[in-house]
Amino acid sequence: MNCNYVKKLPSVEEILRHNSISYSDRLIIKKHREEIKNILSGKDDRLIMVVGPCSAWPKKAVLAYADKLLKLSDKVKHKIKVVMRVYVQKPRTKVGWLGPAVQPDPFAPADIEAGIQYARDMMVKVVKKGLPIASEILFTHNFTSFLDLLSWGCIGARSCEDQEHRIFASAIDCAVGIKNPTHGSLNIGANSIIAAQNPHAAAFDGYEVHTHGNNYAHAVLRGGNGQQNYSLEYLEELSQVMVANEVRNPAVFVDASHDNSLINGKKDYRLQPSVVMDVLDNADSFPHLKTLLKGFMLESFLLEGSQKLDAHDANSIELNGLSVTDPCISWEQTEKLILDVADRWRLTVADPNVLARERSAYAQYENYLV
Repeated sequence: MNCNYVKKLPSVEEILRHNSISYSDRLIIKKHREEIKNILSGKDDRLIMVVGPCSAWPKKAVLAYADKLLKLSDKVKHKIKVVMRVYVQKPRTKVGWLGPAVQPDPFAPADIEAGIQYARDMMVKVVKKGLPIASEILFTHNFTSFLDLLSWGCIGARSCEDQEHRIFASAIDCAVGIKNPTHGSLNIGANSIIAAQNPHAAAFDGYEVHTHGNNYAHAVLRGGNGQQNYSLEYLEELSQVMVANEVRNPAVFVDASHDNSLINGKKDYRLQPSVVMDVLDNADSFPHLKTLLKGFMLESFLLEGSQKLDAHDANSIELNGLSVTDPCISWEQTEKLILDVADRWRLTVADPNVLARERSAYAQYENYLV
């Protein structure tokens, strides 16, 4: 092996024993998971909004954000299921900081054991406040240290084509959103969902395991290849792909950031509220597509914008909730947007006859565009 063995990490059992959650906490997480699944299946007509910092660091600011989000969630819970984004593993296009689960202090050497403890302690504290949490499943080999805390998981754009991630999504008990790849292909994104919804045989933690399939794997549109992909045309295309492949509980989230927040070829995080409202405006015109739409994802923190991690100047870093990775909208912008969405969210579930008429109307709209 072309590596150095630094130290043996504690087992998952040791990690969970060191920082456990109570039986009542587990019941609350189970309730959150079931509510999210009910929304995805159409039994619950609320909308899901996954909101929070691009990367969950530092802990004090993340917990302060959680306090604000909990109060807001109580205000809109009749319309919106708010899920806090607590991303402790950070993918990189090339190289860079991999998140607090690997390097809890960005200005010190990586320490995975300390990182797992730091990340789990932060996530446990959010769970104990009563909020459901979401996180990206980046490193499957150590994510089992956090699985018991999760209400919603995400497979990212760089991982969705990886069979190990698809099998992992097939094995876990919470709903999993799977992003389209960075080059934007909806078919490949759909293939990932189909794979995750089906059973697999795999080696896991020293055992041969047979997964059951995850009926609540669903799509997350994040744009790709320098283009947005949340328009009516993309929603209709994905809807048809899901129907053709008999995807169970067909559902779509729109990630309002990444390539969906581009203007003149450049990403602008400030466009996220506009993306959300554009999607709602378009979906209002076609109920069969609005029925497919189940949620949004936002990158949001206490302060607007971002800052760069400077390994040579730790004292220059703002620790009060300014992102150290992707730029985020501020708390004030987030609160206004979620209240606005709650004010206007109405789901009209069309019967088969109405649905057929809507598809016909969409076809005419599509011909008009051509």
